[in-house]
Amino acid sequence: MGFDSVYMKITRKELISQYLNFFKIKKHAILPNASLIPENDPTVLFTTAGMHPLVPYILGQKHPLGTRLVSIQRCIRTGDIEEVGDAFHHTFFEMLGNWSLGDYWKEEAIKMSFDFLTEVLKLPLDKLAVSCFKGDSDAFKDEESSEIWMKLGMPKERIVFLGKDDNWWGPAGKTGPCGPDTEMFYYVGTGKPKANSNPEKDDKNWCEIWNDVFVQYNKTKEGKFEHTDRMVIDTGMGVERTLTVLNGLKDDYLTEVFSPAIEEIAYLSGKRYGFNQDHTRAMRVIVDHIRASVFILNEGTVPSNVEQGYVLRRLIRRAIRFAKQINVEGKVCKRVAKIFIDYYKGDYPELTQAEKFILDEIEKEEIKFDETLEKGIKEFEKMIRERKEISGKDAFFLYQSFGFPLEIVKDLCQEHRMKVDEQEFEEELGKHQELSRQSSKGKFKSGLQDNSEATTKLHTATHILNQALREVLRSDIQQKGSNITPERLRFDFNFDRKLTKEELREVEDIVNQKIKEGLDVERKEMSVDEAIKLGAQAVFKGKYGEKVSVYMICGKDDKDLRPFSCEICAGPHVENIKTLGHFRIIKEEAVAAGVRRIKAILE
Repeated sequence: MGFDSVYMKITRKELISQYLNFFKIKKHAILPNASLIPENDPTVLFTTAGMHPLVPYILGQKHPLGTRLVSIQRCIRTGDIEEVGDAFHHTFFEMLGNWSLGDYWKEEAIKMSFDFLTEVLKLPLDKLAVSCFKGDSDAFKDEESSEIWMKLGMPKERIVFLGKDDNWWGPAGKTGPCGPDTEMFYYVGTGKPKANSNPEKDDKNWCEIWNDVFVQYNKTKEGKFEHTDRMVIDTGMGVERTLTVLNGLKDDYLTEVFSPAIEEIAYLSGKRYGFNQDHTRAMRVIVDHIRASVFILNEGTVPSNVEQGYVLRRLIRRAIRFAKQINVEGKVCKRVAKIFIDYYKGDYPELTQAEKFILDEIEKEEIKFDETLEKGIKEFEKMIRERKEISGKDAFFLYQSFGFPLEIVKDLCQEHRMKVDEQEFEEELGKHQELSRQSSKGKFKSGLQDNSEATTKLHTATHILNQALREVLRSDIQQKGSNITPERLRFDFNFDRKLTKEELREVEDIVNQKIKEGLDVERKEMSVDEAIKLGAQAVFKGKYGEKVSVYMICGKDDKDLRPFSCEICAGPHVENIKTLGHFRIIKEEAVAAGVRRIKAILE
């Protein structure tokens, strides 16, 4: 019931290894894979790109591993979740990237990209094309990149100039670093491209595989684009899409990454992949969403109705809905999750440790959703008893409240010889999606990472709070999450009961006493082992590079002694905590089993 396995010319492991080794030879330090849940960044729920963990360094902070960096980074993007189901969109993906933090510039960056594509991956030049920024009233046309490409042998007719929608990155919010980019495309059409074929005129036959961003501008509050002194290179190459192109395919789901899971769905459903558009889309959604769920669960997140947990719940339930559409019965999500755990655990050993937790949570959510579906059917039956019809608004209510796709509502209506107003349903769905987009945009209103004075102070305050909790409660208290806006801090930590009023007051008193003492904040670079020996707290154990930044909060005369607070962190921080003001806890609550949350402000 499945499809013939595809012979892979290059495997995922080979692609990743070749990329990292190429840039290692070019003196780039290999970064460890950062957490999928960003540390101290309130603007996004998940790490959305390889550059996300590097924001403080792109903004100017010195990176402990140097000015040339390379990584393979897990990412989650859910802004256009409805688009998943075509051949290329994914919610979870792996991103290859290399960076120059004020080191090399366009000529060297473009040449390295060109050499990797043509010399390492052996892609023929006559099947490559590029795009550059065409310029506008804000920024100049990027003739420099075009000339570099032509020097390397790229034909002029294969270089197109496009606007900001295609060849400009950032800023992530209203202000901040941004700049033009040059994108690389590979011809996926039949045979060789015609002389006049390029990504602008013949876009369906050209697939973007890599993007070099030149962060050379800064957008001000007044909306002006100013040149920056610190010029940064930020690149990105999606593993899944590049693997597809390199193996002569036109569908990511035919690669080794997805094919075992697709074959399992085909077997369980009795449907063939690629022969029916609706069935094929359903299979893609199921495997995409369960893969993403596996990695979100691996972070310790559980399905809920807020933030990361809400996204996780939505992904699992969408997968279940699409499985039911193609008549897959039983706990399909758990079976597919096991396939992905087995596939990735060699690269991400923590998946083995978390396997039972991941599979148990997915199974629990499947059981809960089955119960929800039963409630939804009862609600449907109540509607037809009371109204004798199902409006588009009724159908949308069932979709939003019980996860009923329109197809299920239509099937139920057909059984009762009724029709549903599909147009009204689509109108209601459109309104909901627009509100969701606006809400998502709101997460970015402070920029990719808000380094305002207020946020910097609150971030520093979390370090003092962390240590105060250890002194008041117990020594093994550890950070389990942090979210900071310019208005307040939110700090999650391991503890199994509600804090008493006396304990909260004591924590506040310790923080305010340290602020009153006017302790300095000192940054040092050292190895992880040295940091641990010093007593540094590490949020993401096992996920740091050879060197790390350690922030110590200590008195002027105590710098050779054990500091009050010592943490591995990327910043930002104040220089002396006397500038923080008065610390006040405004709320303490439970967020998960064994995890408490404190919200606090500085006055």
